[in-house]
Amino acid sequence: MKLGLAGAVATGSGLRVDPAQAGAGISGADAQPQWARGIEGQRRADLGNGTYRNPILAGDYPDPSVLKDGEDYYMTHSSFDSAPGLLIWHSRDLVNWRPLGPALPRPLGTVFAVDIAKHDGRYFIYIPFMKAPWSEGLASFANIYVIHAPSMAGPWSEPIDLRIGGLIDPGHVVGEDGARYLFFNGGKRVKLTPDGLATASPVESAYEAWRYPDDWITEAYSPEGPKLFRRGGYFYLVNAVGGTSGPPTGHMIVAARSRSVHGPWEHCPHNPIQRTRSRAEMWWSRGHATCVEGPGGQWFMVYHGYENGYLTLGRQTLLEPIEWTADGWFRAKGGDLSQPLAMPRGPAAAHGMAHSDDFAASRLGTLWNLYGSAPSDARRVRLGGGELVLEAKGKSPADGTVLTQQVGDRAYEITAELELEGAANGGLLLFFDDRLFLGMGIDGQRMTTWRGGKASYWPEPAPPARQMHLRITCEDQIATFYYSIDGKVWTRHGVRSEVSGYNANTVDNLLSLRPALYAAGDGAVRFRQFGYRALG
Repeated sequence: MKLGLAGAVATGSGLRVDPAQAGAGISGADAQPQWARGIEGQRRADLGNGTYRNPILAGDYPDPSVLKDGEDYYMTHSSFDSAPGLLIWHSRDLVNWRPLGPALPRPLGTVFAVDIAKHDGRYFIYIPFMKAPWSEGLASFANIYVIHAPSMAGPWSEPIDLRIGGLIDPGHVVGEDGARYLFFNGGKRVKLTPDGLATASPVESAYEAWRYPDDWITEAYSPEGPKLFRRGGYFYLVNAVGGTSGPPTGHMIVAARSRSVHGPWEHCPHNPIQRTRSRAEMWWSRGHATCVEGPGGQWFMVYHGYENGYLTLGRQTLLEPIEWTADGWFRAKGGDLSQPLAMPRGPAAAHGMAHSDDFAASRLGTLWNLYGSAPSDARRVRLGGGELVLEAKGKSPADGTVLTQQVGDRAYEITAELELEGAANGGLLLFFDDRLFLGMGIDGQRMTTWRGGKASYWPEPAPPARQMHLRITCEDQIATFYYSIDGKVWTRHGVRSEVSGYNANTVDNLLSLRPALYAAGDGAVRFRQFGYRALG
């Protein structure tokens, strides 16, 4: 890990390392923070007593983009190498969220931070596609596209190329002139046609984000994630700077405003609006905020952060109240987010979804996603008769057919039954990416132990079998494997693994450690009865 900072305190110009804080616990937080429990014991933000505890979406849900549509709120996140991508969530109170379904059945590349917009009764999602090894037809390493639909539930159009290359993180806004604009990372901007489906001007420089003092401990300057909104007589532009991973004090939220969408932009006098100031805090690398008016007129920021001690869960979605001051700026009111906060007004609703799956119906794109796959790979996933069939490819999880799902609990257990067809090998994993994973696989003759993204030297003496039950528990960042022939008598695998290093700072990839099923070799693997439960 390249976290770099033992502890820090504010100074007049930034942060200085405080040796007394090295190894300190979570500041301002309960020693063992408690959450409400929902489906399968999953942690839930709504505590049921008029307060909530972050995260509002536990697990790897970064770069949130939120749309207020009357009394409804919709949200989606960077889906990166997952297919289908862009799972849409719905809420009425900004704390309890339910999935609607994916907006992007066939990603054209790796999906970075998007923006949701509504204009003239139609819905738009502006998407940066990064060129992936399997991409076809993308002109640049970064490419801006748009999809649109009559409702957030779809149906969504096929992606439309805006022919903008080399930029990411689009942010949509309608100017005082009635024209539509997209802002991007690095202070760039382009004017759109009235239908929002093409550009109407060249890309131009439009603003410069606020710069922090050079002695602050950050990953990089990286001005990105512009989100714009209009309130009163001002346009507000909210940016992320400082880098999204790396040192825990790096990422931050900054703001500027202007009377015109064309500027000039004035920086907020109390920037940064929010920032992790010490590695002792509960939430690290807080940034990439969308400001939204909540129920009853109260305002909030929705952004992401890493949970101290659980970087394996990725960047989780956080909700913080803000207040407007007499001078027309806003301030963050949630502190370090370690304590419960007052619930927004609005009707409570069910939250989340079950992670167990009997494979009676397809949950591809809602629960399960193919990892790093070309659109044609969707044919490798088949359902029927209470079984999930993965058609094999490659030789191992590194290049095989891998199906993942997100989890957000600090401790959990997963189980699955599998049966081999042909000369396939398959199994149950905790999967970060194609370079970093661990778990068990069988090929009918022996069990392979996967650790650190490769086959381990450990020869686990599991019996040769073409059908087996597998189980993995992850508790206190320790992964323990089990296997069984009949699903009743279980044998603990001889090796345990400590997994806290399976995170973005290890392999420079902004993902998370996720339960996964895989199939490699020739043939297919049949999976039955995937089970999930949170462990305390």
